[in-house]
Amino acid sequence: MHDIRAIRDNPAAFEAALARRGLSGISATILKLDEARRSKILASETAQALQNAASKEAGVAKGRGNEAEFNRLRTLVAEKKSEVAALGAEADQFDRELRDLLMGLPNLPLAEIPDGADEDGNVEIRRWGNPRNFDFTPLEHFDIAGVKPGMDFETAAKLSGARFVVLKGAVIRVHRALSQMMLDTHIEEHGLTETWTPVLVKEDAMYGTNQLPKFAEDSYQTTNGWWLIPTSEVTLTNSVAGDVLEEAALPIRMTAHTQCFRSEAGSAGKDTSGMLRQHQFEKVEMVTICTPDTALSEHDRMTNCAQAILEKLEIPYRTIVLCTGDMGFGAQKTHDLEAWLPGQNKYREISSVSTCGQFQARRMNARFKVPGGKPEFVATLNGSGLAVGRCLIAVLENGQQADGSVDLPKALHPYLRGKTRISAAGVLE
Repeated sequence: MHDIRAIRDNPAAFEAALARRGLSGISATILKLDEARRSKILASETAQALQNAASKEAGVAKGRGNEAEFNRLRTLVAEKKSEVAALGAEADQFDRELRDLLMGLPNLPLAEIPDGADEDGNVEIRRWGNPRNFDFTPLEHFDIAGVKPGMDFETAAKLSGARFVVLKGAVIRVHRALSQMMLDTHIEEHGLTETWTPVLVKEDAMYGTNQLPKFAEDSYQTTNGWWLIPTSEVTLTNSVAGDVLEEAALPIRMTAHTQCFRSEAGSAGKDTSGMLRQHQFEKVEMVTICTPDTALSEHDRMTNCAQAILEKLEIPYRTIVLCTGDMGFGAQKTHDLEAWLPGQNKYREISSVSTCGQFQARRMNARFKVPGGKPEFVATLNGSGLAVGRCLIAVLENGQQADGSVDLPKALHPYLRGKTRISAAGVLE
């Protein structure tokens, strides 16, 4: 959420920053609501002061036996009491309208972010590995002979409908090995603290990490009000909601492996084949809580953590900076990692690493102590480290052989008890 004081102090700068995200004319509406709210608050405080003064004077009149003056003042007290209540209700209404408006506005991009209307404006900043030269036409993951026995979309459709999959045999073992390798790498090599969190959260948590109110249709809600997390960013970040942290305790670097749930309401018709875009999937998430002045260095650090996983798996990838028109709602800056998928003959997103500045912290009221000063809002960052299903796709497609078998990356061999490949018959060997 945005700082109303900053908007009040420099509405032109706020308007210019929002314009880079395709929005205009917002600051005038914000300032009008803010002025109306403050005006009602001032009027309410003035009426309250008059009520208090009249109440004291009424007590004096009563003590002196001046019934006429006492009755006049008592009537005035009642009138002011009603006026205070009415003004307070109006102020609350303006406050709700202002809060709802601010809650619905995206974060402001950093000055260094490239301008652009969509993904065509993104800028590549790094490329690692060379796509393999196949002496046959590479297939998409779901068409590879050795993968088919372990990737069952028909049973999943019978159970749950479209955009679900049942994994079994060799494929699910590789999937599980991937998540374990990611966790071990982040914990032992990158210094992240492993955390296990619920997948059901209260509504406040979804507001805190800006899934609500704007993106309600992209998530699932239970009949009793819980929300299924779209990623453990929600739980890890909200773990400090309402807290005032010691500066010495920062940065807090966490990782979690969880089930994730997305309705994919805005992706009708996209990636309907295979398991690239699912309603239920697993992800190893990274979240950092830090001081605002260290957020950009932490962003680079987290990007390196995600890149390291792909390099261990020998998957060619590229890193891009998202432009203003392609950035997520809560981000100030985002690096996307795109893995090479030979079956599609293109790079596809496998991780998104974002710094949100103090945007989410304001929504969560998460702060840290500043020596000799008032508590300040922390900065929050989140990133995939990685999406397990998409990583599985990349491993299968890049390792496929002409006979339908799949050679697996060396980094996974210890997690598969020395097994190195999936045979064309779908057996781990």
